[in-house]
Amino acid sequence: MIVEINDYALSKNFIKLINKLLKTANKYSKFNQRRIKVDISFVDKEKIRLLNREQRNVDKETDVLSFPTLNLKPLVKINIKDYKDDIDQETKHLMLGDIIICEDVAKKNAQEYGHSYERELCYLIVHGFLHLIGYDHENEDDKKVMRALEEAVLRKYKITRDSNEN
Repeated sequence: MIVEINDYALSKNFIKLINKLLKTANKYSKFNQRRIKVDISFVDKEKIRLLNREQRNVDKETDVLSFPTLNLKPLVKINIKDYKDDIDQETKHLMLGDIIICEDVAKKNAQEYGHSYERELCYLIVHGFLHLIGYDHENEDDKKVMRALEEAVLRKYKITRDSNEN
């Protein structure tokens, strides 16, 4: 798996944690693809609001947006060879899409929920990844499945809502 983090300074340890989280989300979700690529970008409130308005017709800021390259469905096995046009020719990895995180909203959320900014980033990255592979929370049943996966991944690394050390 290749994870590219664009224009944002994160510690090497935090980048390693992000990679572990996404590999675990990949496994727990049963997507189980090794040769995949995800781009993560951090933007300000104005940029995320603009993207949200342009892409979703929602004129407000949000914490995370996901832009999947593919139209995947949860638990549906894929063969990467069927997606030749979506394979990065340089790396030979399937491009899943982009996760865009608003640093300002993430910090506000962390404060509001009483946990660390790092915990909030971990949650948003896992959440965004699950969207890239077809999960959503449009109805209560789907929301329960997605939330359970998110929490299972975070719990594996002891990143809990009541934990401020992560």
